[in-house]
Amino acid sequence: MAEERDIKYVNKTFSDFRQQLVDYAKNYFPDTYNDFSPTSPGMMFMEMAAYVGDVLAFYQDIQVQETLLQYAQEPGNLYSLAYMMGYRPKVTSAATVDIDVYQRVSSDGSNNPNWDQALIIPENVELESTTGTPVRFFIDKKINFGFSSSYDPTEVTVWSSTGNTVNEFLLRKRVKAFSGEVKERLVTVSTPERFKTILLEDSNIVDILSVTDSDGNSWYEVPYLAQDTIFEETANTQSDKSQVPNLLTLRKVPRRFVTRHTTTGKLQIQFGAGTSNQDDNVITPDPTNVGIGVDTRRISKIDVAYDPSNFMYTGTYGLAPANTTLTIKYIVGGGVAANVPAGTITNVASQGTPASQGGDDSKSGTIAYTNPSAATGGKDGDTVEEIRQNSLRSYSEQLRAVTKEDYAVRALSMPSQFGSIAKVHVVQDQITSNASTTDPIIDSNPLSLSMYILAYNNNRNVITASENLKENLRQYISQYKLITDAINIKDAFVVNIGVQYEVILRPGTVARDVLLACTQELQRYFDIRKWNINQPVNISSLYTLLDRIKGVQTVHKVEIVNKVGGNYSQYAYDISGATRNNIVYPSYDSCIFEVKFPNIDIVGRITTL
Repeated sequence: MAEERDIKYVNKTFSDFRQQLVDYAKNYFPDTYNDFSPTSPGMMFMEMAAYVGDVLAFYQDIQVQETLLQYAQEPGNLYSLAYMMGYRPKVTSAATVDIDVYQRVSSDGSNNPNWDQALIIPENVELESTTGTPVRFFIDKKINFGFSSSYDPTEVTVWSSTGNTVNEFLLRKRVKAFSGEVKERLVTVSTPERFKTILLEDSNIVDILSVTDSDGNSWYEVPYLAQDTIFEETANTQSDKSQVPNLLTLRKVPRRFVTRHTTTGKLQIQFGAGTSNQDDNVITPDPTNVGIGVDTRRISKIDVAYDPSNFMYTGTYGLAPANTTLTIKYIVGGGVAANVPAGTITNVASQGTPASQGGDDSKSGTIAYTNPSAATGGKDGDTVEEIRQNSLRSYSEQLRAVTKEDYAVRALSMPSQFGSIAKVHVVQDQITSNASTTDPIIDSNPLSLSMYILAYNNNRNVITASENLKENLRQYISQYKLITDAINIKDAFVVNIGVQYEVILRPGTVARDVLLACTQELQRYFDIRKWNINQPVNISSLYTLLDRIKGVQTVHKVEIVNKVGGNYSQYAYDISGATRNNIVYPSYDSCIFEVKFPNIDIVGRITTL
């Protein structure tokens, strides 16, 4: 029978391997070899074996380490782990800057702008800085001087006049621009190829603008090929178009692609595996095509799960381009060098043909651009540690709305072209059933949430959101909410209030100046941008606020009054009944307190003891 020997397999270092080899020889070959001096031939072979073991153990540890995001060091492994966690490593970051765009228009004869001359500048305007090394910037959205809202205002000033007659007006729009240069590449594709991959050789690619084929079809970027829907915007022509410029819908896109950066900074574009020219948008499900693409060699298809929203189980992850030429437009640029100073982005590198809605394009030569502030945000690619930390954060977020705060942030993050939500308050529904009973099992849905929202009008007053805005929000939220969650989008109530205060002055102060300072401080305090739904009014903090104003000796009185009817909200509110311990509490139904007209709703006066 073979002798059982005590061998350990957990040694890692050279000294551990060598010592175990020495102990092994002493225990099992005491009469065969007993010269363990450092210069003996036997020790030479033992140390060589220990060296090999040490190297193998080192590479084994490294291989395990490189599979863990917290410890991986190789960029290639980090990139793969980051994409697996849902994070897209950045090889460069574009700088952003506010651009003031100007256009002159004539007077209409009544000292008003001639809006027939207001121009629409197409998207993707390219500008260039006047710095030593010119930096390209582009504006990705169209500029419409004839449209004005609180989120996209058109400012009007007098440009020239003769006496009391205005000759020309100056229109100004402020838009966002991003650093980068738009480039284009043509790729000819013959026979279809599963998961066709194209490598763009340019470095510092910020984003893909568009991919179109020679047949006029557009290809759309998605986070992963299994996602077959994108957000699509269409112009809103209804009465609330000033509040909601575009309507949001979900569109299925069989022609889609994903992008991935390599460790060398290049960008890969990968398409799907489908080879059919017929997409699933035009196929009507019937018994002959259900399960197209499922492996027919399987004996049973009972365990195949079909998505009821997409009856076409193809497994192709989108179509593959074939017998066409792809036109790929992308942006190259960014980096620290893109953070150019203020007033340097004035040159036009490329601009589409501006056109006016009224048909009068005579003022198209008066367009000018400048940046009132410096460009910021330009940054080089992620470091190894940044990739690691951002990947861990992305894995925990997973673009899913789970908590009430997640839903609030996601609603406020809806792109502004679909309308903007001004205020959001999310609470769990207590009773969601219309039944008269109060049985908690019947009426309480623990997975149902009420999202109370409000929007802004052109004067930045909070108003009820339009139905189109609610529908856009519902479509937008649907891509992030859990399938078991129910979201009820509701209108919050607006309670208009006023403030009446009395202060006692210090000797030697000017009453008018002190009252003006007090009123301005209260106006800043009640700025609606700082207030949220269901936020109470702390009257004690108003006393403290006014008491700090220079020239105020004592705050005699601060009173909150309700403003209702006429130009104010229709909802009356019992302020005194809702006040406890100098705090005005909101109603049970979610509401927001608003000082609608700060210049007239905040009234102060001087009094004496």
